[in-house]
Amino acid sequence: MPNPEAKAPTVLTEAVLADARAEADAILAQARQQGAALLAKATAKDEQARQERLKLARAEATRRTEAIRAALAVETGRLRTTQLETLLQALHDEARRRLVARQGYDYKQALIALVTDAARQMAGAMLVVKLSPADRPLVAAQLGQFTLVEDATITEGGAVVLDADGRRVWDNQLPARLERLWPELRRQIVAQGSLA
Repeated sequence: MPNPEAKAPTVLTEAVLADARAEADAILAQARQQGAALLAKATAKDEQARQERLKLARAEATRRTEAIRAALAVETGRLRTTQLETLLQALHDEARRRLVARQGYDYKQALIALVTDAARQMAGAMLVVKLSPADRPLVAAQLGQFTLVEDATITEGGAVVLDADGRRVWDNQLPARLERLWPELRRQIVAQGSLA
């Protein structure tokens, strides 16, 4: 028969081991629970940090998008203005070329109108009209009431009207007249062409 006292240390050892295993399992379960809680907390913190970075990135993207849009609007306006100015300059140059080439209008009638218009502006009793040597005979009969003088410096058409003393001068040469009228013509071209 077995000795009951001999079994006692074995039972005691097994009981201690069982308690130790139970305590180890409890510690392990608690460690797992704490680890899971720490992991969840770290994951939440990482998610919060990720959301914060995402929010900052979106704000930066929005800021850059608005900056690009603003720059695009400015650049588009600048390019449009540049193109409009180029077009207007081309129109000015073509108008000047046609005036000087005497294309598309009756030059003789225009010359008479330029002189009489200048004379109205001057309102003097004795006026001198300077014309190119080629233009003087063209209008001499119609402008007999003025003193007509040939001026070789008038090469592009039109006339210069001055009072007898030479103190008041009205330059109605075609290029000078175009330059005086150009700001208003330019405004009308832009308005009529809906270019503004």
